Amino acid sequence: MRSVTNFLFKDITLSLSILFLLAFSVVILNSLEKNLFPLYFVYIFTALLVFWIFSMIDFEIISLFSKYLYIISIALLLLTFVIGSVTRNTVRWIQLGPTSLQPAEIIRPFLLVFFANYLGRGEVTLKKISKALLLLLLPVVLILAQPSLGVSILTIVGFVGILMASKFNKKYLIVGLLIGVAILPIAWRAMAPYQRQRITSFLEPAKDPRGAGYNSIQATIAAGSGKIFGTGLGKGVQTQLAFLPEKQTDFVFAATAEELGLVGAGFVLLTSFLILIRLTFFMEHAVSPQARAYLSGFFLTYLIQLFVHVGMNMGMLPVTGLPFPLLSAGGSSLLATTMGLGIALGAYHK
Repeated sequence: MRSVTNFLFKDITLSLSILFLLAFSVVILNSLEKNLFPLYFVYIFTALLVFWIFSMIDFEIISLFSKYLYIISIALLLLTFVIGSVTRNTVRWIQLGPTSLQPAEIIRPFLLVFFANYLGRGEVTLKKISKALLLLLLPVVLILAQPSLGVSILTIVGFVGILMASKFNKKYLIVGLLIGVAILPIAWRAMAPYQRQRITSFLEPAKDPRGAGYNSIQATIAAGSGKIFGTGLGKGVQTQLAFLPEKQTDFVFAATAEELGLVGAGFVLLTSFLILIRLTFFMEHAVSPQARAYLSGFFLTYLIQLFVHVGMNMGMLPVTGLPFPLLSAGGSSLLATTMGLGIALGAYHK
């Protein structure tokens, strides 16, 4: 275990970036949805505690439990279908008193640790990749069955990131891409009707401005109306008059851009990019090949989550429901992100 002093000064840039984003989230979320507080302060405190605990544990120690983390992940996903609460025809959350937990979010760092340990050790053969894909298929199918398309995409992205950092013949990647293209029609059929509608409405949102294209249009209006300095906290027309749906989660970036303008939106992007830069530095100084594989998977997941969230808030990508890391409201997403960042710090050799 590292000392508390070592933790505080090991990577001040990452620690301050996390604190700045969380503080910023309190400011913007308090403007968008005051009912989130004071409970959301409990989420933030818990998330920071989780970050501290996992950052104090060496990655090699966590790797020893990688198989058990995979088993726990599958168990939690199955448990969701048994005791999970049904909301809008989805079964994603387990009710815990006044709050709820989304296991599909919480297990993402666990799966990254497992696959990093599985693929990052030694050379990756075709047989090993085949087994890994089968192991990946189980949680992805369970997550899609909830359904949660966004989380399933992040799970696959993390796996790809780990694979790219592992020792394997790159021709397997081409084969994998071809297989991926081949199963796209099957994946399309497996999607829930509302998920397919989100993609088709993204291509031409103006065709159904009050239906499937509504969210994308309102998010674009909100993001553009803030201009340079924004309309001011609590003064956004789109956000405060409820034209923009899910303003505290799926569309928090558009809400930030409306109320705090390019300056506010630029701040959260800059701080997020600082976190990504630190993750790339950690990859260069990882404690082991498995740690490097984990960092690669987590980096790609974090990057894609940012890219997709901002893209759908700007009307450039389909709406997938992915939150902005450390900014959007959502205890499960917040815990998963801080846990993943804590493990990343533990995987870094100073």
